[in-house]
Amino acid sequence: MLGACIGDIIGSVYEFNAWKSLEFPLFGEKSEFTDDTVCTIAVAECLLDGSDPAATLRKWGHRYPGRGYGGSYAVWLRDPKMGPYNSYGNGAAMRVSPAALLAGTLEEALRMADHVTAVTHNHPEGLKGAAATVTAIWLARQGVAPEDIRERIQKDFGYDLSRSVDEIRPGYRFNETCQDTVPQAIVSALEATSFEDAIRNAVSLGGDADTLAAIAGPIAEVLFGIPEDIRRKGWMRLPKDMRDVLERLYAKAGVGTDIKAAAPRLTP
Repeated sequence: MLGACIGDIIGSVYEFNAWKSLEFPLFGEKSEFTDDTVCTIAVAECLLDGSDPAATLRKWGHRYPGRGYGGSYAVWLRDPKMGPYNSYGNGAAMRVSPAALLAGTLEEALRMADHVTAVTHNHPEGLKGAAATVTAIWLARQGVAPEDIRERIQKDFGYDLSRSVDEIRPGYRFNETCQDTVPQAIVSALEATSFEDAIRNAVSLGGDADTLAAIAGPIAEVLFGIPEDIRRKGWMRLPKDMRDVLERLYAKAGVGTDIKAAAPRLTP
């Protein structure tokens, strides 16, 4: 989803800076998409075309090398014979948002999430992180209130979402696991009052900023919509092949104003 891509782009310059403030420029000269966006686009194309998820992820990874892929994932990209490697990294959650947009039911969304996740992140915690992310987005699409989404995620997945962003921030450190990224990202979105607020919350935790924001972004996209100026600046930082997939994704989903105007006017 576009919210994931924009979250990734905004967070990209803060990923290793342990940023602990809500005040920062959203876009700068060095703001660019990373592996989070590449993998999100690959998942979208896979679900749109019914292509093999492993082959599609590798295709896009080879098309855009050097985008900050994790060590094990980078090895997996290079070796077409390598299977899933029992990962519970947050790469499982940052790429999965298209499943929530295309699915007609939550059960279908969860099946899609497992399908595109298990080819690499087949550890139970990796699968859970992807499922929780998809669930939060899908429930938001149904108009479920943030507090009710919070309760559902805690009940279904056992994540502790009781702390606020302000309570999480002081002791939070860079972490690339689903266990210590997905709950914090979900809180960042559910506590927000706007799309921008959600992204600022996620980045301000001072962790894996681009991935935190890429997970929070699509939840906030559905809850609040993406402001036109932010959408335009993010959209212009994506190459045409990625924009083409996003346009196909939203068209296939048949999404209009019910997603808070996130999709209908993608092209500047």
